[in-house]
Amino acid sequence: MADRKPPLTVEELRRLVAHGEIDTVVLAFPDMQGRLQGKRFAAPFFLSDVLEHGTEGCNYLLAVDVELNTVDGYEMSSWSKGYGDFAMRPDLSTLRRVPWNEGTALLVADLAWSDGSPVVAAPRQILRRQLERLAEHGYTAHVGTELEFIVFKDSYEQAWDAGYRGLTPANQYNIDYSVLGTGRIEPLLRRIRNEMAAAGLTVESAKGECNPGQHEIAFKYDEALVTCDQHAIYKTGAKEIAAQEGVSLTFMAKYNEREGNSCHIHLSLQDAGGRNVMAGDGPGGMSPVMRHFLAGQLAALRDFSLLYAPNINSYKRFQPGSFAPTAVAWGHDNRTCSLRVVGHGRSMRFENRLPGGDVNPHLAVAGLVAAGLHGIEQELELPEACDGNAYTAGYAHVPTTLREAAELWENSPIAKAAFGDEVVAHYRNMARVELDAFDAAVTDWELRRSFERM
Repeated sequence: MADRKPPLTVEELRRLVAHGEIDTVVLAFPDMQGRLQGKRFAAPFFLSDVLEHGTEGCNYLLAVDVELNTVDGYEMSSWSKGYGDFAMRPDLSTLRRVPWNEGTALLVADLAWSDGSPVVAAPRQILRRQLERLAEHGYTAHVGTELEFIVFKDSYEQAWDAGYRGLTPANQYNIDYSVLGTGRIEPLLRRIRNEMAAAGLTVESAKGECNPGQHEIAFKYDEALVTCDQHAIYKTGAKEIAAQEGVSLTFMAKYNEREGNSCHIHLSLQDAGGRNVMAGDGPGGMSPVMRHFLAGQLAALRDFSLLYAPNINSYKRFQPGSFAPTAVAWGHDNRTCSLRVVGHGRSMRFENRLPGGDVNPHLAVAGLVAAGLHGIEQELELPEACDGNAYTAGYAHVPTTLREAAELWENSPIAKAAFGDEVVAHYRNMARVELDAFDAAVTDWELRRSFERM
C-alpha cells in the first residue's frame, strides 16, 4: 500500500483548494460500530495545520454506547481518567473527493496516544496488527464485502417520528435479480454508484434482493484495509445520498421478520509476487495454505462471532432456511454453510456468510485474518466439506445471542492470543453495554403480548 496512488493526491488537493473547488476536508476514523467519527475542517486550515500535525478527538469516542452516552467499564477512557484526547493522524493514502457533499474531500485517520503509541483497541489498528502478522508469513489479504440495505420512501426524520414503524419500502415484493424492480429506484442506485466511483471506489453492479425494498451494490475486491475503509465510506455516503433524496435506507441486520441484510465477506491471500496462494493441486483445487486457513476459520468461528455479529439484532438473522447460516460448516459453493469456498485458480477464495449489514468491517476482517493465522500456525486439518443442507446436518451451531457470543469471546484462548487482553476486554464491555441496555428496555413485543392479556 505504500506505493499505492491515492484517489486524490495532496498536490491535487492543494490545487483544488486554490481554485475554490474544495473548501472542506473531513478527517474521520471508524468507531467500534464502524461509523465514521471526526471533524470537518476549512480546507486551507487543513492544509496549513492538520495535514502535517493531525488533530485531536475525545477518547470517549471508543468508550461510549451506540447513542454516544458515556458508560462504565472501559479501561482506556472514563470519568476517573478525565476523558482526554487521542491524536487523529491522517492516512494520506485514503484522501479522496466525496462528490455527494459539494466542495468536500475526505480522508481516514489512525488513532494514537499523546506519546505516539497506537490506540490498540481502535478498529483500524486492530486490523492493521493482524495484517502485520499476516505479512510476517509473506502474505497479503484481499477482501470484498457484499453489503445489502433496505430502501424506504420515508425520510430519516419521518422514520424517526414514526418510531420506525409503518414505513413504506421502495418495492412492494421480492425483486431478487429483477431489472424491473431495481428500475423503480434506479435514480437513487445510479447516483450512489456513480458518486462512489467518483470517490475512488470501483463499482461492479447493483441488484435487487428478497425483502421488499432490499438492494445490493457490489464493489471490486481490494487489499483488506482499503476495502474496509471504502466500506465505511460507502455506508456513510449511501445514507447521506439517501437523505438528500428525501428517502432512507438501513443496513441493520434484521429490520423485520423477512430476509435480513447480509454482508458476506470474501477473502483470498496473495504472496509477494501477486500469486493466489489459496489455489493448488489439492482436493477442490485448494492449496495446503488454503486448507489450514479455512480450518482456522472453523476453529475460531464461534469464538469470533462477536466480531462478525456485534449487535443484539445481528443474531435475529440466523434462522434455518434463510440463507443466513446457522452451522459451523464449510462447503464448495454451498450457501447453507457459514463458510463457502468459491472460485478456482486466481479467483480461489472463501466467503464468510455470518456478517450482517451492521458489521464493522475492520473488526470482521481482523477476525478472519486472525482465525486463518491460527489455522496456519497450528497446521489445523480441514474436515470434510458439507455437500448437502448444513441447516439439518447436525453441525455445531453458531451463537444464537449476543450474550452467548460475548461469553465465547471473553473466554477464548484464540482471541486472547491473537488480539491481546486489552482488545478482548474492550469489546467484551461493548457487548455488556448493549446487553444491559436491552435487558432494561420494554419492547413493543412485550406491550402487545402483555398490556391487556396478562
